[in-house]
Amino acid sequence: MDGLQLVSDLLTNPKHTRWIAPLLNLADGLLCALIIWKVPYTEIDWTTYMQQIKLYLAGERDYTRIEGSTGPLVYPAAHVYGYSLLYNVTDEGRDIAFGQIIFAFLYLISLTIVMACYRRARAPPYLFPLLVLSKRLHSVFMLRMFNDGVAALLMWAAIWLLMTRRWTMGVAVWSLGIGVKMTLILLAPAVVVILALGLDVGSCVSLAGLALGIQVLLAIPFLQENPSGYFERAFEFGRQFMYKWTVNWRFVPEETFLSPRFWWGLIALHFFTLVIFGATSYLKPAGTSLPKFVGNFLTGQHHGVALQPPFMMTVLLSSLAIGMLFARSMHYQFFAYLSWASPLLLWRARYHPVLIYALWLLQEWAWNVFPSTNLSSAIVVLSLFAQILGVLFNNNRAFSNVSPNPKAKEHVQ
Repeated sequence: MDGLQLVSDLLTNPKHTRWIAPLLNLADGLLCALIIWKVPYTEIDWTTYMQQIKLYLAGERDYTRIEGSTGPLVYPAAHVYGYSLLYNVTDEGRDIAFGQIIFAFLYLISLTIVMACYRRARAPPYLFPLLVLSKRLHSVFMLRMFNDGVAALLMWAAIWLLMTRRWTMGVAVWSLGIGVKMTLILLAPAVVVILALGLDVGSCVSLAGLALGIQVLLAIPFLQENPSGYFERAFEFGRQFMYKWTVNWRFVPEETFLSPRFWWGLIALHFFTLVIFGATSYLKPAGTSLPKFVGNFLTGQHHGVALQPPFMMTVLLSSLAIGMLFARSMHYQFFAYLSWASPLLLWRARYHPVLIYALWLLQEWAWNVFPSTNLSSAIVVLSLFAQILGVLFNNNRAFSNVSPNPKAKEHVQ
């Protein structure tokens, strides 16, 4: 019986993550080295990135004229600056091995931040192995060197900063992440909710100005040349993805998938789901209804409540999952954002650990089927649905703002 109690304690007591997390991180570092050494690199977008950066470094500032072998530049300015650095340190992109090593370090830094977030949310140790076992995630970082890895690093850094109430730095890093890839805008509803709950209206307006100002500053060189061209390419909201490459909604007929009606339907469902979460879950710490909270906030009667890390992490990651569920098309590299979010959401949904592992395995399998099939795409969508619905139905626990460790001292900035 003592042995069973010891195993149960090791699996469920968050205090053990203090030593489990660094051991898993070290083991994953060795796995990263093995992957780079043994698994062949696969060229997809790296060469195109380098071709585009070469044009930028040669003086081109019109976004509509920056292209590569697989297409035009469709990412915001921070992507250009980041990959310009990689261009210079990898011999204009020719030193693939060194680029992979850099991305291995980016992956391990990201993992360290993710584990710090999980520890701050008092997640149990049995979740932590799921953070290091994803085949697709390792591929996105080290075998493809997608910009999603860079954006995911900035996303998790922003989450950690917000969880530690470093509001200004959190918003700045999040905005910088949007400057790498627009996918991080899916966090916007959650960022708005957390800032509105935790601060007053004046502070929120200032932080909104900061986020917008960072985007403008990043874009200045391109805005001087062709401002409309920059926004059309860097923030292409109406971009039409190819049906054959989509990971989700592949089970929908192609004619339906490409139709504007389907797209607008997903947008409406996205908005409707966010409203439901806002009315039933996101505003729990305020202890009031959505209309009353909005009224108090706008009239300056709300001065902020103390938000706990588990609540903030759940709001941020559920907003991400909702956005991904109703995205018309996701490509394989989008798993960089979802992989580390799913274990936390499944846990906050109060699923049994065995079911958490089963759902994680199903999702991992579906994201590794190439090309996607009706079955794999259906599982991608249903996995997200299970995470979101589970969190919503267990919102009393999932969105509780009571500290799981009342004796712990929070750092406030």
